[in-house]
Amino acid sequence: MNQSLASTADGPFAAQAVSFGQIIKSGEVPSEYLESDYIMHQFVERLVHYILSVPQGSFAMPELGKLLEIMDPTHQVLFFKRLKENSPNSLKQFAPLYYGFMAEFDSLLFT
Repeated sequence: MNQSLASTADGPFAAQAVSFGQIIKSGEVPSEYLESDYIMHQFVERLVHYILSVPQGSFAMPELGKLLEIMDPTHQVLFFKRLKENSPNSLKQFAPLYYGFMAEFDSLLFT
């Protein structure tokens, strides 16, 4: 694998601490994450695990929605797909976001 795809300036992405709480609050994904599809894929995977592991109320749905809006549609779909795979019941909690984002991907809604 190309070294530049798996790393950012601070080393391998998998080894980096990511301040998801701060990223969700700011509604901005660090630009170095957006430069690589591989890193964004890993970011989304880790974001899902963060979302599922923090206590309810640690973030606001509109904040998470704002963050998802700046992601490529492929990563938006991946976020909800991984959320559904990791915690099918969590979709009840995320239903407003899920249906809001997935409406444009109606053929993927129940895959």
